[in-house]
Amino acid sequence: MTDVAPGAWAANLTPLNGDLSIDLEAYIAHVRWLLDRGCAGIVALGTTGEANSFSVDERLQVIEALAKATVPPARVIVGTGCCAAPDTVTLTRAVLDAGFSTVLMLPPFYYKGVSEDGLFRAYAQVIEAINDPRLRVFVYDIPQQTGHKMSLTFLRRLYTAFKGTIVGVKNSSGDWGAMEAACRDLPGFKVFAGTEQFLLPILRAGGPGCISATANVTSRSLAEIVAAWKSDRADALQDAATKTRLTLQKYPAIPALKEIMAAATGHAQWRRLRPPLTSLDADAAAKLLDDARAAAVLQAVAAE
Repeated sequence: MTDVAPGAWAANLTPLNGDLSIDLEAYIAHVRWLLDRGCAGIVALGTTGEANSFSVDERLQVIEALAKATVPPARVIVGTGCCAAPDTVTLTRAVLDAGFSTVLMLPPFYYKGVSEDGLFRAYAQVIEAINDPRLRVFVYDIPQQTGHKMSLTFLRRLYTAFKGTIVGVKNSSGDWGAMEAACRDLPGFKVFAGTEQFLLPILRAGGPGCISATANVTSRSLAEIVAAWKSDRADALQDAATKTRLTLQKYPAIPALKEIMAAATGHAQWRRLRPPLTSLDADAAAKLLDDARAAAVLQAVAAE
């Protein structure tokens, strides 16, 4: 089975048509652009991609488009986790049928305060229903959105019960200690940091890299860190990337990244978002673009 490529991955944005349907042609063009700019891979239909604003049918269209575009499987992870297990099963089977093997799976996220046993059973229900040795699952740990924080004990239980299927985690909690502990205490378990703030530390800890929203506009600089992570330049490159990330994350992530793409490319349609998300107001957009210029982000995207 093809393994995922190590490095900095982009949780890619989803461009929309005027009626707010997914612009599949622009979507694939953006995926190719990210891969050409140094991204190790793309995560389709994740948080940054507004996945939970789209129907199952719309997400199936994205999976089909990726397959038709013959994007290398080792450079694609698809988000498939839904509140309803049958929807997760449908999407995950479609990923496998499209020739990909790796998914990023949210836990059911509507009900809060559930037990770890309940979360385990949710993952087990999906994996057992699919029952396909090709499947590789990264658990998606994003407690600020789901209300569930994945403990090391929980990850170990999943990893042990479904060895070869549960292969790792995307930790978007911001808790470096949890990422480091998973790398240290779960040999062979792949830990992706959910931000480039921890790209160099996670590589040094033995993880495969990061999956980042801001990689949509910073992938060149992140690729430099990956290429130089064993060199004397690595810490300075990481410091610069962290500074840029902290600057950009002062703004709502998806509207801000789409605003940068619109300004840099001249394509105003990048500003379209599915409600309840809304575009930045004029003052916030101007401040964002000033900050993006000062960090050389806007110029880097425009240069491509």
